[in-house]
Amino acid sequence: MSDDPTEIDLDDLQRRMDGAMTALRHEFASLRTGRASATILEPVHVDAYGQMTPINQVGTVNVPEPRMVTINVWDKQMVGKVEKAIRESGLGINPVVDGTIIRLPIPELNEERRRELTKVAAQYAEQARVAVRNVRRDGMDHLKKAKAAGMSEDDHKIWHDEIQELTDKAIAAVDKALEEKQEEIMQV
Repeated sequence: MSDDPTEIDLDDLQRRMDGAMTALRHEFASLRTGRASATILEPVHVDAYGQMTPINQVGTVNVPEPRMVTINVWDKQMVGKVEKAIRESGLGINPVVDGTIIRLPIPELNEERRRELTKVAAQYAEQARVAVRNVRRDGMDHLKKAKAAGMSEDDHKIWHDEIQELTDKAIAAVDKALEEKQEEIMQV
């Protein structure tokens, strides 16, 4: 926020609300929906040359089909280590080695697991809504200080409406993203 107590920085509020949305999208990407995505390998690290390294730094990760992820490992000696890291990662995926290419067939999710994932997605969305409301509260607190510092009643109302409009748009975007993610998860 700026030094002038009667100025409200809507760009800062917008940036912070967008940050909550970005974090939500990142969390949604980590949910395994039965569809292949290179992001499911982000938490997996390989012991490469004495150092724990992300898989995307020892090979090329591709998604050639909706239910298949492939890793083209650059160093032949690393293939076994990459395969072992995936097996031990707890992702529930069985890697298939074909030379320097490792194929990861993504199994379909059962109905119970799909319902669990929709609940997890809803929790992520609620966290994003709370983050957006916290940004709104910060903006409203600053607005109260600005009013105490001499902001006119009309300006106060205009800024209040602007902040509320930003909040409403951000909450609507969270709700839309949740709806799309739940639809994707429940898709058979």
